[in-house]
Amino acid sequence: MSLTVVTELDVARRRSWIERISQVTGDFAMDSNRIQREMTQEFNEPGISALLGHLRLCGVIPEKFGHDSSEEKLYSKYTDIVIEAAFTRIGFSCLVLSERAGVADVECLCGDYGFVADAKSFRLSRTAKNQKDFKVQALDSWKHGKPFAILVCPWYQLPSRTSQIYQQATSRSVCIWTYTHLAALARYADLSGKPAAIARLREVFRTVETINPSKDAVAYWQAVNRTLLQSNVDLIAAWREEKLAAVESIQLARDEALQFLAFERERIMRLSREEAIQEVIKWRKIETRVKAVGLVADNGILDLR
Repeated sequence: MSLTVVTELDVARRRSWIERISQVTGDFAMDSNRIQREMTQEFNEPGISALLGHLRLCGVIPEKFGHDSSEEKLYSKYTDIVIEAAFTRIGFSCLVLSERAGVADVECLCGDYGFVADAKSFRLSRTAKNQKDFKVQALDSWKHGKPFAILVCPWYQLPSRTSQIYQQATSRSVCIWTYTHLAALARYADLSGKPAAIARLREVFRTVETINPSKDAVAYWQAVNRTLLQSNVDLIAAWREEKLAAVESIQLARDEALQFLAFERERIMRLSREEAIQEVIKWRKIETRVKAVGLVADNGILDLR
């Protein structure tokens, strides 16, 4: 496809990172540290182009990563690192948290306010998403004293008409945003300075607080988008370009997914009978379930007196 904003280098970087994330060792902490170290080196290169490339393309989990696999979990950590880098670029002091439960993924602070952030990504083949997929209520409980929270999602996976997530967000001071919004604000920080970008994000947080809680997606996004842009020439120009990048990114994601699924279909068609049986056994996790059943034993509580 013909690209206008997303570059061939962005696409090549994504392929490279998918391969790096695929190289899991079984030690999640070690793999996470490796990914964060290598990404930090990439983001330290001059300019903002590497960060923008990741923000534009990271919202889609590769179809090649199995559900709840080590690769999928590491990809989730990768998106945490991307939004942490973006908020750092905007001017916040940020930290990707290593805990796996009960906390947000990223914590951000500046001189006079702070917030927690969470990154979401989905497969294109994922259907029937519901409010639990976005974890708005959980993110509210993970603030731990901070006034705000922000959930960064791929734009095309968000409800566009009505959803409980908007009612939950506006009643709990949780800002639902997209990678497109974050890319535009990062560009604004480069053009107009970090203090201006930090102040603009705070205005967005305050707008979310003042929205009358409802399920109305249109009312939510009109309020948030107007607050972000506010007739600012630099932001509007960046916004227009990032919207075009968002359209290009979804087509690239479709091509990536369809290519993998076509390859998988052909691979399966070429399996022998024995190979197909082993594939089904692996898919149904038979051996893992047999092992779990075998570990069930008398725990002794009935003998306690």
